[in-house]
Amino acid sequence: MRGGGLLVAGTTSDAGKSVVTAGICRWLVRQGVRVAPFKGQNMSLNSFVTREGAEIGRAQAMQAQAARVEPTALMNPVLLKPGGDRSSQVVLMGKPVGEMSAKGYHGGRQQTLFEPVLACLEELRATHDAVICEGAGSPAEINLRRTDIVNMGIARAARLPVVVVGDIDRGGVFAQFFGTTALLAPEDQELIAGYLVNKFRGDVTLLEPGLDMLRGLTGRPTLGVLPYAHGLGIDEEDGLRVSLRGSVRESVVAPPVGADVLRVAVCAVPLMSNFTDVDALAAEPGVIVRFVDRPEELADADLVVVPGTRGTVKALAWLRERGLADALARRAAEGRPVLGICGGFQVLGEHIEDEVESRAGAVDGLGLLPVRVRFAREKTLARPVGEALGERVEGYEIHHGVADVRGGEAFLDGCRVGAVWGTHWHGSLESDGFRRAFLREVAAAAGRAFVPAPDTSFGTLREEQLDRLGDLIEEHADTDALLRLVEEGAPKGLPFVPPGAP
Repeated sequence: MRGGGLLVAGTTSDAGKSVVTAGICRWLVRQGVRVAPFKGQNMSLNSFVTREGAEIGRAQAMQAQAARVEPTALMNPVLLKPGGDRSSQVVLMGKPVGEMSAKGYHGGRQQTLFEPVLACLEELRATHDAVICEGAGSPAEINLRRTDIVNMGIARAARLPVVVVGDIDRGGVFAQFFGTTALLAPEDQELIAGYLVNKFRGDVTLLEPGLDMLRGLTGRPTLGVLPYAHGLGIDEEDGLRVSLRGSVRESVVAPPVGADVLRVAVCAVPLMSNFTDVDALAAEPGVIVRFVDRPEELADADLVVVPGTRGTVKALAWLRERGLADALARRAAEGRPVLGICGGFQVLGEHIEDEVESRAGAVDGLGLLPVRVRFAREKTLARPVGEALGERVEGYEIHHGVADVRGGEAFLDGCRVGAVWGTHWHGSLESDGFRRAFLREVAAAAGRAFVPAPDTSFGTLREEQLDRLGDLIEEHADTDALLRLVEEGAPKGLPFVPPGAP
Protein backbone atom coordinates (compact mmCIF):
# COMPACT_ATOMS: atom_id res chain seq x y z
CA MET A 1 0.00 0.00 0.00
CA ARG A 2 1.25 3.50 -0.78
CA GLY A 3 -0.69 6.74 -0.70
CA GLY A 4 -4.00 5.30 0.47
CA GLY A 5 -6.42 7.55 2.27
CA LEU A 6 -9.71 8.09 4.05
CA LEU A 7 -11.65 11.15 5.19
CA VAL A 8 -13.49 10.98 8.52
CA ALA A 9 -16.37 13.46 8.34
CA GLY A 10 -19.00 14.17 10.97
CA THR A 11 -22.68 14.96 11.02
CA THR A 12 -21.95 17.81 13.46
CA SER A 13 -19.08 19.44 15.26
CA ASP A 14 -17.92 17.31 18.20
CA ALA A 15 -19.41 14.15 16.70
CA GLY A 16 -16.14 12.37 17.46
CA LYS A 17 -14.13 12.94 14.28
CA SER A 18 -10.89 13.69 16.13
CA VAL A 19 -10.95 10.61 18.33
CA VAL A 20 -12.15 8.30 15.55
CA THR A 21 -9.33 9.57 13.32
CA ALA A 22 -6.86 8.94 16.14
CA GLY A 23 -8.32 5.49 16.75
CA ILE A 24 -8.00 4.51 13.09
CA CYS A 25 -4.40 5.82 13.06
CA ARG A 26 -3.50 3.76 16.15
CA TRP A 27 -5.22 0.64 14.77
CA LEU A 28 -3.44 0.98 11.41
CA VAL A 29 0.02 1.54 12.87
CA ARG A 30 -0.44 -1.58 14.99
CA GLN A 31 -1.02 -3.44 11.72
CA GLY A 32 2.34 -2.25 10.43
CA VAL A 33 0.89 0.50 8.22
CA ARG A 34 2.87 3.75 7.96
CA VAL A 35 0.08 6.23 8.60
CA ALA A 36 -0.20 9.98 9.11
CA PRO A 37 -3.11 12.23 10.16
CA PHE A 38 -4.25 15.29 8.20
CA LYS A 39 -6.72 18.13 8.65
CA GLY A 40 -6.64 20.74 5.93
CA GLN A 41 -8.27 23.48 7.96
CA ASN A 42 -8.81 23.52 11.69
CA MET A 43 -10.55 26.09 13.89
CA SER A 44 -9.24 25.76 17.41
CA LEU A 45 -7.71 27.62 20.33
CA ASN A 46 -6.09 24.38 21.46
CA SER A 47 -2.79 24.32 19.59
CA PHE A 48 0.69 22.81 19.75
CA VAL A 49 4.19 23.67 18.54
CA THR A 50 6.05 21.13 16.41
CA ARG A 51 9.80 20.58 16.66
CA GLU A 52 10.38 22.82 13.64
CA GLY A 53 8.51 25.64 15.39
CA ALA A 54 5.17 25.39 13.57
CA GLU A 55 1.82 25.90 15.27
CA ILE A 56 -0.83 23.24 14.55
CA GLY A 57 -4.00 22.01 16.21
CA ARG A 58 -3.41 19.88 19.31
CA ALA A 59 -5.84 17.33 17.92
CA GLN A 60 -3.49 16.71 14.99
CA ALA A 61 -0.52 16.46 17.33
CA MET A 62 -2.46 13.87 19.33
CA GLN A 63 -3.35 11.98 16.14
CA ALA A 64 0.32 12.02 15.12
CA GLN A 65 1.16 10.45 18.46
CA ALA A 66 -1.54 7.85 17.78
CA ALA A 67 0.16 7.16 14.43
CA ARG A 68 3.59 7.10 16.15
CA VAL A 69 4.98 9.82 13.89
CA GLU A 70 6.39 13.27 14.60
CA PRO A 71 3.77 16.01 14.09
CA THR A 72 4.53 18.54 11.33
CA ALA A 73 2.86 21.54 9.74
CA LEU A 74 1.90 19.35 6.76
CA MET A 75 -0.69 17.65 8.98
CA ASN A 76 -2.61 20.90 9.62
CA PRO A 77 -1.66 23.51 7.01
CA VAL A 78 -4.42 25.99 7.95
CA LEU A 79 -5.28 26.79 11.56
CA LEU A 80 -7.88 29.42 12.46
CA LYS A 81 -7.65 30.83 16.00
CA PRO A 82 -10.83 32.75 16.93
CA GLY A 83 -10.35 36.14 18.52
CA GLY A 84 -14.05 36.89 18.76
CA ASP A 85 -17.36 35.97 17.17
CA ARG A 86 -16.44 37.28 13.72
CA SER A 87 -12.67 37.16 13.28
CA SER A 88 -9.78 34.73 13.58
CA GLN A 89 -6.04 34.69 13.30
CA VAL A 90 -5.05 32.72 10.21
CA VAL A 91 -2.06 30.42 10.74
CA LEU A 92 -0.63 29.06 7.47
CA MET A 93 1.94 26.26 7.54
CA GLY A 94 2.47 26.89 11.22
CA LYS A 95 2.98 30.69 11.06
CA PRO A 96 0.44 33.49 11.58
CA VAL A 97 -0.31 35.48 8.44
CA GLY A 98 -2.90 37.92 9.77
CA GLU A 99 -6.38 38.44 11.19
CA MET A 100 -9.42 37.95 9.00
CA SER A 101 -13.17 38.16 9.34
CA ALA A 102 -15.24 35.06 8.62
CA LYS A 103 -16.81 36.86 5.66
CA GLY A 104 -13.42 37.83 4.26
CA TYR A 105 -12.04 34.33 4.71
CA HIS A 106 -14.96 32.52 3.08
CA GLY A 107 -15.32 35.31 0.52
CA GLY A 108 -12.04 34.60 -1.20
CA ARG A 109 -9.01 33.86 0.95
CA GLN A 110 -10.07 30.29 1.69
CA GLN A 111 -10.15 29.37 -1.99
CA THR A 112 -6.58 30.62 -2.49
CA LEU A 113 -5.46 28.14 0.17
CA PHE A 114 -6.94 25.12 -1.55
CA GLU A 115 -3.91 24.29 -3.68
CA PRO A 116 -1.40 24.56 -0.79
CA VAL A 117 -3.66 22.38 1.37
CA LEU A 118 -3.97 19.77 -1.38
CA ALA A 119 -0.20 19.85 -1.92
CA CYS A 120 0.38 19.09 1.79
CA LEU A 121 -1.96 16.12 1.61
CA GLU A 122 -0.26 14.77 -1.50
CA GLU A 123 3.17 15.16 0.12
CA LEU A 124 2.00 13.09 3.09
CA ARG A 125 0.49 10.47 0.78
CA ALA A 126 3.77 10.21 -1.12
CA THR A 127 5.69 9.36 2.05
CA HIS A 128 3.16 7.20 3.93
CA ASP A 129 1.15 4.08 3.23
CA ALA A 130 -2.04 5.83 4.31
CA VAL A 131 -3.27 9.26 5.38
CA ILE A 132 -6.35 9.48 7.60
CA CYS A 133 -7.94 12.88 7.12
CA GLU A 134 -10.33 14.62 9.47
CA GLY A 135 -13.11 16.85 8.24
CA ALA A 136 -14.49 19.92 10.05
CA GLY A 137 -18.02 20.56 11.26
CA SER A 138 -20.37 18.90 8.77
CA PRO A 139 -19.82 18.23 5.05
CA ALA A 140 -23.44 19.23 4.48
CA GLU A 141 -22.94 22.92 5.29
CA ILE A 142 -24.21 23.77 1.83
CA ASN A 143 -23.75 27.51 2.31
CA LEU A 144 -19.99 26.93 2.52
CA ARG A 145 -19.57 24.14 -0.03
CA ARG A 146 -18.25 26.42 -2.78
CA THR A 147 -15.23 27.40 -0.68
CA ASP A 148 -14.76 24.11 1.18
CA ILE A 149 -11.13 22.97 1.56
CA VAL A 150 -11.52 20.51 4.42
CA ASN A 151 -14.54 18.27 3.78
CA MET A 152 -15.92 17.24 0.38
CA GLY A 153 -13.76 19.75 -1.47
CA ILE A 154 -10.58 17.96 -0.46
CA ALA A 155 -12.23 14.53 -0.69
CA ARG A 156 -13.32 15.11 -4.27
CA ALA A 157 -9.99 16.62 -5.35
CA ALA A 158 -7.99 13.75 -3.81
CA ARG A 159 -10.61 11.03 -4.54
CA LEU A 160 -10.84 10.08 -0.88
CA PRO A 161 -13.57 7.76 0.38
CA VAL A 162 -15.56 9.32 3.21
CA VAL A 163 -16.88 7.75 6.42
CA VAL A 164 -19.42 9.88 8.29
CA VAL A 165 -19.41 9.78 12.11
CA GLY A 166 -22.54 10.55 14.12
CA ASP A 167 -22.92 11.01 17.88
CA ILE A 168 -25.90 8.87 18.88
CA ASP A 169 -25.70 10.12 22.47
CA ARG A 170 -27.14 13.42 21.22
CA GLY A 171 -30.05 11.69 19.51
CA GLY A 172 -31.29 11.86 15.94
CA VAL A 173 -28.36 10.02 14.44
CA PHE A 174 -30.37 8.29 11.67
CA ALA A 175 -31.76 11.63 10.49
CA GLN A 176 -28.26 13.08 10.63
CA PHE A 177 -26.77 10.33 8.48
CA PHE A 178 -29.59 10.43 5.94
CA GLY A 179 -29.79 14.23 5.83
CA THR A 180 -26.03 14.67 5.51
CA THR A 181 -25.95 12.33 2.51
CA ALA A 182 -29.09 13.73 0.88
CA LEU A 183 -27.80 17.32 1.03
CA LEU A 184 -24.67 16.55 -0.96
CA ALA A 185 -24.24 16.93 -4.70
CA PRO A 186 -24.16 13.69 -6.73
CA GLU A 187 -20.38 13.97 -7.24
CA ASP A 188 -19.89 14.27 -3.47
CA GLN A 189 -22.29 11.46 -2.66
CA GLU A 190 -20.20 9.13 -4.81
CA LEU A 191 -17.52 9.30 -2.12
CA ILE A 192 -19.75 8.75 0.95
CA ALA A 193 -18.90 5.11 1.63
CA GLY A 194 -20.52 4.45 4.99
CA TYR A 195 -21.30 5.53 8.52
CA LEU A 196 -19.88 5.10 12.01
CA VAL A 197 -22.13 5.40 15.06
CA ASN A 198 -20.28 6.94 18.01
CA LYS A 199 -21.00 6.97 21.78
CA PHE A 200 -23.61 4.21 21.83
CA ARG A 201 -24.95 3.04 25.20
CA GLY A 202 -26.94 -0.16 25.52
CA ASP A 203 -27.71 -3.29 23.53
CA VAL A 204 -26.54 -2.93 19.93
CA THR A 205 -29.13 -5.47 18.74
CA LEU A 206 -31.81 -2.85 19.45
CA LEU A 207 -30.06 -0.55 17.00
CA GLU A 208 -29.72 -3.04 14.17
CA PRO A 209 -33.21 -2.63 12.63
CA GLY A 210 -32.51 1.09 12.21
CA LEU A 211 -29.11 0.39 10.67
CA ASP A 212 -30.75 -1.98 8.20
CA MET A 213 -33.34 0.63 7.26
CA LEU A 214 -30.60 3.28 6.88
CA ARG A 215 -28.79 1.00 4.45
CA GLY A 216 -32.00 0.48 2.52
CA LEU A 217 -32.58 4.23 2.29
CA THR A 218 -29.03 5.22 1.36
CA GLY A 219 -27.42 2.09 -0.06
CA ARG A 220 -24.53 2.51 2.38
CA PRO A 221 -23.47 0.32 5.31
CA THR A 222 -22.81 1.30 8.89
CA LEU A 223 -19.18 0.30 9.41
CA GLY A 224 -19.25 0.19 13.17
CA VAL A 225 -21.04 1.08 16.39
CA LEU A 226 -18.54 2.47 18.89
CA PRO A 227 -19.59 2.25 22.54
CA TYR A 228 -19.53 5.23 24.88
CA ALA A 229 -16.07 5.22 26.47
CA HIS A 230 -15.61 7.06 29.77
CA GLY A 231 -12.54 8.98 30.86
CA LEU A 232 -10.54 9.06 27.65
CA GLY A 233 -9.25 12.57 28.31
CA ILE A 234 -8.04 12.94 24.71
CA ASP A 235 -7.29 16.42 23.30
CA GLU A 236 -10.25 18.07 21.66
CA GLU A 237 -10.30 21.12 19.42
CA ASP A 238 -13.73 22.74 19.36
CA GLY A 239 -14.12 23.58 23.03
CA LEU A 240 -14.26 22.22 26.53
CA ARG A 241 -15.05 18.53 26.83
CA VAL A 242 -17.15 19.38 29.84
CA SER A 243 -19.73 21.84 31.05
CA LEU A 244 -18.29 25.00 32.57
CA ARG A 245 -18.36 23.84 36.15
CA GLY A 246 -17.86 20.17 35.40
CA SER A 247 -14.96 17.91 36.21
CA VAL A 248 -12.18 17.67 33.63
CA ARG A 249 -12.31 13.89 33.58
CA GLU A 250 -15.41 11.72 33.32
CA SER A 251 -13.75 8.87 35.21
CA VAL A 252 -13.90 8.59 39.00
CA VAL A 253 -10.94 10.38 40.59
CA ALA A 254 -8.44 7.86 41.93
CA PRO A 255 -7.98 7.90 45.72
CA PRO A 256 -5.13 10.01 47.08
CA VAL A 257 -1.86 8.47 48.17
CA GLY A 258 -1.77 10.71 51.24
CA ALA A 259 -4.52 11.69 53.66
CA ASP A 260 -5.95 14.56 51.61
CA VAL A 261 -7.14 15.27 48.10
CA LEU A 262 -6.02 18.42 46.29
CA ARG A 263 -8.67 20.67 44.74
CA VAL A 264 -7.76 22.66 41.62
CA ALA A 265 -10.02 25.41 40.24
CA VAL A 266 -9.42 26.59 36.66
CA CYS A 267 -10.80 30.03 35.80
CA ALA A 268 -12.86 29.55 32.64
CA VAL A 269 -11.67 32.76 30.98
CA PRO A 270 -13.05 33.88 27.59
CA LEU A 271 -11.27 32.50 24.51
CA MET A 272 -9.53 29.94 26.70
CA SER A 273 -6.63 28.27 24.90
CA ASN A 274 -4.79 25.07 25.68
CA PHE A 275 -7.03 24.06 28.54
CA THR A 276 -5.36 20.67 28.15
CA ASP A 277 -2.54 22.08 30.32
CA VAL A 278 -4.50 20.88 33.36
CA ASP A 279 -5.04 17.33 32.06
CA ALA A 280 -1.76 16.24 33.65
CA LEU A 281 -3.02 17.51 37.02
CA ALA A 282 -6.28 15.62 36.59
CA ALA A 283 -4.30 12.45 35.87
CA GLU A 284 -2.82 12.51 39.37
CA PRO A 285 -4.56 10.29 41.95
CA GLY A 286 -6.36 12.47 44.46
CA VAL A 287 -6.30 15.66 42.36
CA ILE A 288 -9.75 17.04 41.52
CA VAL A 289 -9.84 19.61 38.70
CA ARG A 290 -12.84 21.80 37.93
CA PHE A 291 -13.55 24.79 35.68
CA VAL A 292 -15.16 27.70 37.52
CA ASP A 293 -16.55 31.16 36.79
CA ARG A 294 -17.58 32.52 40.24
CA PRO A 295 -15.37 33.88 43.04
CA GLU A 296 -17.00 31.72 45.71
CA GLU A 297 -15.81 28.65 43.81
CA LEU A 298 -12.22 29.61 44.57
CA ALA A 299 -12.80 29.52 48.33
CA ASP A 300 -12.08 25.82 48.89
CA ALA A 301 -9.54 25.44 46.06
CA ASP A 302 -6.01 24.49 47.03
CA LEU A 303 -4.71 25.75 43.69
CA VAL A 304 -6.25 28.21 41.24
CA VAL A 305 -5.05 28.08 37.62
CA VAL A 306 -5.51 31.06 35.31
CA PRO A 307 -5.08 29.38 31.91
CA GLY A 308 -4.01 30.61 28.51
CA THR A 309 -6.33 32.75 26.41
CA ARG A 310 -6.44 34.25 22.91
CA GLY A 311 -7.81 37.45 24.52
CA THR A 312 -5.60 38.48 27.44
CA VAL A 313 -7.16 41.94 27.91
CA LYS A 314 -10.66 40.51 27.51
CA ALA A 315 -9.88 37.83 30.10
CA LEU A 316 -8.55 40.48 32.48
CA ALA A 317 -11.79 42.48 32.19
CA TRP A 318 -13.83 39.30 32.66
CA LEU A 319 -11.93 38.41 35.85
CA ARG A 320 -12.64 41.87 37.23
CA GLU A 321 -16.31 41.89 36.22
CA ARG A 322 -16.90 38.50 37.83
CA GLY A 323 -15.15 39.36 41.09
CA LEU A 324 -12.51 36.74 40.40
CA ALA A 325 -9.73 39.34 40.26
CA ASP A 326 -10.40 40.37 43.85
CA ALA A 327 -10.57 36.70 44.91
CA LEU A 328 -7.18 36.07 43.27
CA ALA A 329 -5.69 39.10 45.05
CA ARG A 330 -6.98 37.82 48.39
CA ARG A 331 -5.46 34.42 47.72
CA ALA A 332 -2.09 35.95 46.92
CA ALA A 333 -2.17 38.06 50.10
CA GLU A 334 -3.00 34.96 52.15
CA GLY A 335 -0.21 32.90 50.57
CA ARG A 336 -2.62 30.53 48.83
CA PRO A 337 -1.40 29.02 45.53
CA VAL A 338 -2.15 30.55 42.12
CA LEU A 339 -0.62 29.48 38.79
CA GLY A 340 -0.85 31.61 35.65
CA ILE A 341 -0.04 30.00 32.28
CA CYS A 342 0.65 32.07 29.16
CA GLY A 343 -2.21 34.61 28.95
CA GLY A 344 -2.99 33.76 32.56
CA PHE A 345 0.60 34.66 33.46
CA GLN A 346 0.24 37.95 31.63
CA VAL A 347 -2.89 39.02 33.52
CA LEU A 348 -1.13 38.38 36.85
CA GLY A 349 1.50 40.99 35.95
CA GLU A 350 1.58 44.71 36.67
CA HIS A 351 1.08 46.22 33.24
CA ILE A 352 0.16 45.24 29.67
CA GLU A 353 0.85 47.16 26.46
CA ASP A 354 -1.29 45.64 23.72
CA GLU A 355 -1.47 47.17 20.25
CA VAL A 356 -1.65 43.74 18.60
CA GLU A 357 -4.25 41.37 20.05
CA SER A 358 -6.91 43.69 21.55
CA ARG A 359 -5.37 47.01 20.45
CA ALA A 360 -6.39 48.31 23.88
CA GLY A 361 -3.06 50.02 24.50
CA ALA A 362 -1.96 50.40 28.12
CA VAL A 363 -3.86 48.26 30.62
CA ASP A 364 -3.14 47.59 34.28
CA GLY A 365 -2.75 43.92 35.20
CA LEU A 366 -3.68 42.35 38.54
CA GLY A 367 -0.28 43.25 40.01
CA LEU A 368 0.36 39.88 41.63
CA LEU A 369 3.70 39.36 39.86
CA PRO A 370 6.46 41.92 39.06
CA VAL A 371 6.06 41.56 35.30
CA ARG A 372 5.36 44.02 32.50
CA VAL A 373 4.08 42.62 29.18
CA ARG A 374 4.36 44.15 25.72
CA PHE A 375 2.58 42.50 22.79
CA ALA A 376 4.82 41.99 19.75
CA ARG A 377 3.52 41.46 16.24
CA GLU A 378 5.83 38.46 15.82
CA LYS A 379 4.46 35.41 17.61
CA THR A 380 6.79 33.39 19.82
CA LEU A 381 6.63 29.70 18.85
CA ALA A 382 9.13 27.54 20.70
CA ARG A 383 9.79 24.19 22.38
CA PRO A 384 11.84 25.16 25.46
CA VAL A 385 13.57 22.79 27.85
CA GLY A 386 14.69 23.87 31.29
CA GLU A 387 14.71 23.15 35.00
CA ALA A 388 12.47 24.19 37.87
CA LEU A 389 12.09 22.95 41.45
CA GLY A 390 15.13 20.75 40.82
CA GLU A 391 13.45 18.87 37.97
CA ARG A 392 13.82 18.84 34.18
CA VAL A 393 10.89 20.49 32.37
CA GLU A 394 9.78 20.48 28.74
CA GLY A 395 7.09 22.76 27.34
CA TYR A 396 5.98 24.80 24.36
CA GLU A 397 5.32 28.50 23.86
CA ILE A 398 2.62 30.20 21.76
CA HIS A 399 2.25 33.92 22.53
CA HIS A 400 2.54 37.48 21.27
CA GLY A 401 3.17 38.91 24.73
CA VAL A 402 6.80 39.53 25.69
CA ALA A 403 7.33 39.46 29.45
CA ASP A 404 9.79 41.78 31.21
CA VAL A 405 10.28 40.06 34.58
CA ARG A 406 11.44 42.62 37.16
CA GLY A 407 11.67 40.60 40.33
CA GLY A 408 10.58 37.52 42.19
CA GLU A 409 12.15 34.10 42.11
CA ALA A 410 12.94 32.60 38.69
CA PHE A 411 10.35 30.07 37.51
CA LEU A 412 10.80 28.67 34.00
CA ASP A 413 10.62 31.80 31.79
CA GLY A 414 8.49 33.63 34.35
CA CYS A 415 8.68 34.13 38.08
CA ARG A 416 7.32 33.25 41.48
CA VAL A 417 6.36 35.50 44.37
CA GLY A 418 5.23 33.64 47.46
CA ALA A 419 2.59 31.15 46.35
CA VAL A 420 1.92 32.86 42.99
CA TRP A 421 3.66 31.33 39.95
CA GLY A 422 3.62 32.48 36.33
CA THR A 423 5.04 31.10 33.08
CA HIS A 424 4.45 31.20 29.34
CA TRP A 425 5.24 27.48 29.06
CA HIS A 426 2.32 25.27 28.06
CA GLY A 427 2.63 21.55 28.74
CA SER A 428 5.14 21.90 31.59
CA LEU A 429 2.95 19.87 33.95
CA GLU A 430 3.30 16.86 31.64
CA SER A 431 6.89 16.54 32.93
CA ASP A 432 6.29 14.00 35.69
CA GLY A 433 9.06 14.91 38.13
CA PHE A 434 8.34 18.62 37.89
CA ARG A 435 4.59 18.07 38.31
CA ARG A 436 5.14 16.07 41.48
CA ALA A 437 7.53 18.69 42.89
CA PHE A 438 5.07 21.47 42.05
CA LEU A 439 2.16 19.63 43.70
CA ARG A 440 4.25 19.11 46.83
CA GLU A 441 4.82 22.87 46.97
CA VAL A 442 1.11 23.53 46.45
CA ALA A 443 0.12 21.04 49.14
CA ALA A 444 2.54 22.58 51.61
CA ALA A 445 1.28 26.12 50.92
CA ALA A 446 -2.34 24.95 51.13
CA GLY A 447 -1.75 23.01 54.34
CA ARG A 448 -2.92 19.76 52.80
CA ALA A 449 -1.57 16.31 53.65
CA PHE A 450 -1.51 15.48 49.96
CA VAL A 451 1.22 13.23 48.57
CA PRO A 452 1.77 12.92 44.78
CA ALA A 453 1.78 9.35 43.53
CA PRO A 454 5.39 8.30 42.94
CA ASP A 455 4.72 6.43 39.69
CA THR A 456 2.19 8.44 37.67
CA SER A 457 3.50 8.77 34.11
CA PHE A 458 1.44 11.15 32.00
CA GLY A 459 3.08 9.87 28.82
CA THR A 460 2.19 6.28 29.69
CA LEU A 461 -1.40 7.26 30.49
CA ARG A 462 -1.68 9.05 27.14
CA GLU A 463 -0.39 5.97 25.32
CA GLU A 464 -2.92 3.83 27.16
CA GLN A 465 -5.70 6.20 26.10
CA LEU A 466 -4.58 6.05 22.46
CA ASP A 467 -4.46 2.26 22.66
CA ARG A 468 -8.02 2.30 23.98
CA LEU A 469 -9.05 4.27 20.89
CA GLY A 470 -7.31 1.74 18.67
CA ASP A 471 -9.08 -1.05 20.57
CA LEU A 472 -12.48 0.59 19.99
CA ILE A 473 -11.87 0.58 16.24
CA GLU A 474 -10.47 -2.95 16.20
CA GLU A 475 -13.26 -4.42 18.32
CA HIS A 476 -16.32 -2.46 17.16
CA ALA A 477 -15.69 -1.38 13.56
CA ASP A 478 -15.58 -3.38 10.33
CA THR A 479 -11.82 -3.10 9.96
CA ASP A 480 -11.73 -5.17 6.78
CA ALA A 481 -14.10 -2.70 5.15
CA LEU A 482 -12.12 0.29 6.45
CA LEU A 483 -8.89 -1.16 5.08
CA ARG A 484 -10.50 -1.74 1.66
CA LEU A 485 -11.62 1.89 1.60
CA VAL A 486 -8.13 3.11 2.49
CA GLU A 487 -6.53 0.95 -0.20
CA GLU A 488 -9.12 1.04 -2.99
CA GLY A 489 -11.27 4.13 -2.45
CA ALA A 490 -15.05 4.37 -2.41
CA PRO A 491 -17.00 1.51 -4.06
CA LYS A 492 -18.33 2.19 -7.52
CA GLY A 493 -22.04 2.60 -8.13
CA LEU A 494 -23.15 4.01 -4.77
CA PRO A 495 -26.74 5.19 -5.21
CA PHE A 496 -27.77 8.84 -5.29
CA VAL A 497 -29.97 9.97 -2.39
CA PRO A 498 -32.28 12.82 -3.43
CA PRO A 499 -32.66 15.73 -3.41
CA GLY A 500 -28.93 16.43 -3.44
CA ALA A 501 -27.46 19.92 -3.70
CA PRO A 502 -26.17 22.07 -6.56
